[in-house]
Amino acid sequence: MQKLKSIFPSFLTSIVNSYTQIFFSNNRIFALILIAVTFFDVWAGLSGIIAVMVSNILAYLIGFNRINIKKGYYGFNSLLVGLGLGVYYQPGVEFFIILLFASLLTLFLTLMVEGVVGKYGLPFLSLSFLLGTWGVSLAARQFTALHVSERGIFMTNEMFTIGGQNMVNSYNWITNLGIAEPLRIYFTSLGAIFFQYHLFAGILIAIGLLIYSRIAFVLSLLGFFSAYAYYYFIGANIHELSYSFIGFNFILTSIAIGGFFIIPSRWSFLWVILLTPLISIILTSTQVIFSMFQLSVYSLPFNMVVLLFLYSLKFRERFFDKPELVSYQQYSPEINLYAHLNYRARFGKAFYFPFILPFWGEWKVTQGHNGTLTHQGDWRHAWDFEIAGEKGETFSGRGSEREEYFCYDKPVIAPADGWVEEIVDNIEDNEIGKMDLEHNWGNTIVLRHADQLYSKLSHLKKGSFKVTAGNAVKKGQIVASCGNSGRSPVPHIHFQVQATPYIGSKTLDYPISHYIRHKNGVFELRSWENPEGDVIVSNVSKNTSLEKAFHFIPGQKFTLLVNPGSGKEYTLDWEVEISPLNTTYIFCEKTNSRAWFRNDGDIHYFTHFEGDHSSLLFRFFLGAYKIMMGYYPGLLVKDVYPVYTFSNRLLVMLQDFVAPFVLFIRSEYSLNYLGMDDELMQTGISLRSVSSARIAGREVKRMEFEMFISPQGLERFVIQENSKTTQVKLVADR
Repeated sequence: MQKLKSIFPSFLTSIVNSYTQIFFSNNRIFALILIAVTFFDVWAGLSGIIAVMVSNILAYLIGFNRINIKKGYYGFNSLLVGLGLGVYYQPGVEFFIILLFASLLTLFLTLMVEGVVGKYGLPFLSLSFLLGTWGVSLAARQFTALHVSERGIFMTNEMFTIGGQNMVNSYNWITNLGIAEPLRIYFTSLGAIFFQYHLFAGILIAIGLLIYSRIAFVLSLLGFFSAYAYYYFIGANIHELSYSFIGFNFILTSIAIGGFFIIPSRWSFLWVILLTPLISIILTSTQVIFSMFQLSVYSLPFNMVVLLFLYSLKFRERFFDKPELVSYQQYSPEINLYAHLNYRARFGKAFYFPFILPFWGEWKVTQGHNGTLTHQGDWRHAWDFEIAGEKGETFSGRGSEREEYFCYDKPVIAPADGWVEEIVDNIEDNEIGKMDLEHNWGNTIVLRHADQLYSKLSHLKKGSFKVTAGNAVKKGQIVASCGNSGRSPVPHIHFQVQATPYIGSKTLDYPISHYIRHKNGVFELRSWENPEGDVIVSNVSKNTSLEKAFHFIPGQKFTLLVNPGSGKEYTLDWEVEISPLNTTYIFCEKTNSRAWFRNDGDIHYFTHFEGDHSSLLFRFFLGAYKIMMGYYPGLLVKDVYPVYTFSNRLLVMLQDFVAPFVLFIRSEYSLNYLGMDDELMQTGISLRSVSSARIAGREVKRMEFEMFISPQGLERFVIQENSKTTQVKLVADR
């Protein structure tokens, strides 16, 4: 075994995950429970694990994808085939030879099915198990050396063989419990997934399911009892659910649709109920057909309904969040949900192309979207900008000359990277109070940023253009100057985003990525919003010290001197690394932890954490969760963590049961820009963040984090948690 592990480093993991993949899980505790359940019938359990080992080893030796092998993708169908054959046939040399080749056949069928359904972006589920089991069952009728098993008739004797009298007593006690018939069928249907047709196995699997996922457990109940109620309501034979206990089709479908392939929500739960009659129809109709060949339908209804439903969702043209497909699978309905809600709260309005404001400095939005003057109808999603003084005035003197307006002849910059699509530069600037109604937009530049994504800047000064049609432009590059041409009584910039390259195109509702809102001396960071009218706004003015402190580059290494307050000082090493998917993270080898991050130039974000939640890296992840690269005294930045990040484990488990409908736990982040030692040199910056968990608005957990930034970058930070102070100094950054 040791030699096999050195050749095949993920061998044990691939076996364990092959068991939990049946429930769309990778939970180790759940896996141990499932393995134990399969060995209630020793020969079935042995057949199952042999089938898994054969498939995974062959998949590895042939050269299939190692990640898929490790996740159990190529093992769980063979496991089911092994369990099914192990239960049905007597063990013997002939049987194990057939099992060997049945495992190989199932592996090849898995790859074939993956290729067929995978090109449609669909999962292959347990289709290869069905094909393999049916094929071997039909062929085995001609194998005279195989004999049908009589095990399962004397279950008490088998339990005694496994665990002695204590196991027998436990089995009898559970079997004789006064459990209502629907619940008894539910538990036995759970056991039947692993070909264990008794209450004891089902209860253990239910416990494992509850440990793995509270949402999956609730969905299993919803799926089964929706079916039970449906059978009762239409007057169907309710005992069909107990025949071979194929009621597990409802359980597996509900988990798959309600919480694995789809984000758990009231919509996913509703679809679980609505799909119940479809499963019943397919189950009953296929039973009639397959009974003619003396075959069981097994999980065929589950496979058909899940694939049909997921395939149908690909044709939607609207309502993409009712329900919403999982985009990044994390093998936990809870984590899928919490990560999705967190991403939507943080980046849900984020567009592929980040746009900045088309000017330097502070300008006033004199007309926003749905304006009272000209921004109406198809052109309602636009802005007009002017420069205003302290009292709101936009000009000096009498304001009768263009040059008296603060914004006149000021630089206009590209809001994003792109190419110059078109320029109009032949229209004279108007005298103040007059308008050129013949040339509505005046001197204009249209920039192309992507397919069906253009920006337009109008009323520009004649002869001020710094670029020509066809030129490439960078975000922030000067393209022209503010003027007063076209339908413009006073100098200003008209800015809009549109889907077509023409001057006069309809506008798109497209937000500004990040900007600072100035109000009564208070600075507010706004992200992915439309600046409203009559407010002062500016782009984020970057601070070089903050940029250096939080511009983490792959290969960069940190050595930290940690003073835990009580105990001996120690050093810790971190390194910035990059994944095969081109995502970056800070790695702590000592704790095997990773803090994943992104930086869009204006803001540093930590996105998620993997590893030891008692580590220093986790606290750094919490404390530096979101840092803006500009310095504004008194600025308050707010954000939210996923529910599970900073909360008590027991409370989170309680939250899990109702998470698709309501969240009563909130994990919040706030950052305050405290001060700067040298405002002229923009150095000596101190920041303070607070991480907190709240239940129904009441704070139950809190951590304070203070950072000190020098011209060389992040110098030190202090963590205050539960009256314990930890001081950390960066002694090397290389």
